[in-house]
Amino acid sequence: MARSPSVPWTREHQLIALNLYRKIPFGHYDKGKPIVIQLAGLMGRSPSSLAMKLSNFASLDPFHKARNVKGLNKATIDDRAMWAEFQANLPTLGPESEQLMHDLFTSDDSLEVDFLEGKTAKVAAPRSFGGESTESIATVKIRRGQQFFRQSILRAYDVRCCVSGINVPRMLVASHIRPWRDFPDDRLDPRNGLCLSSLHDAAFDSGLMTFDEDLKVLLSSGLKKFLPQASLELNFLGYEGKAIRLPDKLATPAEEFLKHHREHIFAKE
Repeated sequence: MARSPSVPWTREHQLIALNLYRKIPFGHYDKGKPIVIQLAGLMGRSPSSLAMKLSNFASLDPFHKARNVKGLNKATIDDRAMWAEFQANLPTLGPESEQLMHDLFTSDDSLEVDFLEGKTAKVAAPRSFGGESTESIATVKIRRGQQFFRQSILRAYDVRCCVSGINVPRMLVASHIRPWRDFPDDRLDPRNGLCLSSLHDAAFDSGLMTFDEDLKVLLSSGLKKFLPQASLELNFLGYEGKAIRLPDKLATPAEEFLKHHREHIFAKE
């Protein structure tokens, strides 16, 4: 059988591969994985080609380097340049890569591509991110950025709340440590994200809960004043003083971001 001609790696394909890299677990880059087969087919590439590109990116990931985990270690100069550009320009390239990924699956801008449930990606109605109702270019770009951030953060934490371990995707939130509205430059920074259940996200966002320098749970007196209460004791008091579960890819929460939360959002009294 004649060998299929190779498909050049365009900038768009590289951005799609970088997007996928953030959304599937480390070690799932094999050419036989359903998601790799699915996406390679949509890109007009072979699964082997996409799998190798993902492994090349893994070899450049400082998170894995710190753990002495290596990919194929065959990253090209182009791979290195694209990796560096993507990390340095997440506010722009995160949403751009998300739109490129979206357009592989559907032309309907009201839908998103979900990588969190099942072995392949699925087109679904998007989660609500604040009730935007217009379909302006700006709104679509913001929504793509939010979708990129949520799926990246949840996957980094193995789709589990880092406090409670809850692993139901629809009950999980990619919580911003420094608020979305006040720190636009940090919106898509993985160091500014935590995977929390919707309950723990509400407590964190309102300052009823935070994390100390050792990433252990701190509860405010404002929350404790409602004790004794069985549900609070089960969902909060039982985790006080315990360290959160760390991500297995991307980056751990930045101490400077957590310090800001402790000093400006956490209700100590």
